[in-house]
This record gives sequence, structure tokens and C-alpha cells, in this order.
Amino acid sequence: MPANAKTELIKRVPLFAQCSKQELARIATLADELDVRAGKVLAREGDRGREFFLILEGAVEVRAKGRKVATLAGGDFFGEVALVTKAPRIATVTATTPLRVLVISDRAFKDLLARSPQIQAKVLRALAARVAETLL
Repeated sequence: MPANAKTELIKRVPLFAQCSKQELARIATLADELDVRAGKVLAREGDRGREFFLILEGAVEVRAKGRKVATLAGGDFFGEVALVTKAPRIATVTATTPLRVLVISDRAFKDLLARSPQIQAKVLRALAARVAETLL
């Protein structure tokens, strides 16, 4: 996938909404494109999150406390909180079809934030806004 296509997809993620085009391009360089088989568990409730997923093609089922809470498909994403916290996953996410995803690891992202305080500040503001929304 061309770098500019990755940048356009990443731009849609609220966590990165305040980032400039140049900053988005830097984040996009961290994203690996992967193919995932149907039935693969991408995140397990209670486990520590270590990556962020942006779905390019296919679908996943999201279950929390044993109940189906959502179906996500192309353009949807999950795991963004894992990029900046050590919080456990709040749901289990399983591929219901073959998937193509972009994946960013927490280690690569934290290294970028350590080298780029301006990106770090924007991401933390976006995360704080998202937390505030859930409290209202």
C-alpha cells in the first residue's frame, strides 16, 4: 500500500485528528499491512494491549463479558488506547472473515512519541477528549 494511502486512512482515526500531514506521514511509516485468517483472535479481553488495528478489508466481531457488542469492518479501528496505556483490553476481537489490516505496535509508537513531543501532546489531548466524552 502506498504511503500516502496509509496516511489518508490514519488521518480518520480520532486519536490522530490533531496531527499535521507531516506528522500523520511519520505515524504511517510505523504501520505494517497484514493479512489475517478468519477465526483469528486479534485482542483478548483482559490481556494487555500491544497494538492498534485499522481494518482495510473484512470484518471482526467484538465481544465484552461474553456478549457481542459490535461488528467492525473496513475503515473501522480498535486498540488505539493500547498505544498510550498499559490498560487491559476491554473486549475480545475476532476476525469473522479474512482481513487486511494496518497494525501499529505500542513499542514503535511509544518510540515515536519519545522522539516527537509535538505528536505526543496532540495524541494525549485527543485521548483526554475521548475519555471525557465517555464520562458525560
